Amino acid sequence: MAFSATLSTEEDTAKITLSGELDAASAPAFRSEIEKAAQSQPKRLVLFLQDLEFMASAGLRVLIFAKQKMGADVELYAVAPQEGIRETLVKTGFDKSLIIVDNYAE
Repeated sequence: MAFSATLSTEEDTAKITLSGELDAASAPAFRSEIEKAAQSQPKRLVLFLQDLEFMASAGLRVLIFAKQKMGADVELYAVAPQEGIRETLVKTGFDKSLIIVDNYAE
């Protein structure tokens, strides 16, 4: 499945919906959406991951970039990651830098 990253912003929340496979080839597209989201200076960055099938180390690097770019005060959410992606977040310890939830409500 082809990768896509779609950004929407409302008030103090930036939302990015990811689908497909996040690897070295698609990571620049995700990073670009993170940079656009950071311009609105949100208080929350919500990543909808239910349709993301795979995340390589390049994807993790973009998540780290997102945390750094947004700043320590911005809450970073991972919504409904598939089991393999959830395991990757936990095994790498990145689950401590974001909030993993099954559903996101404002």
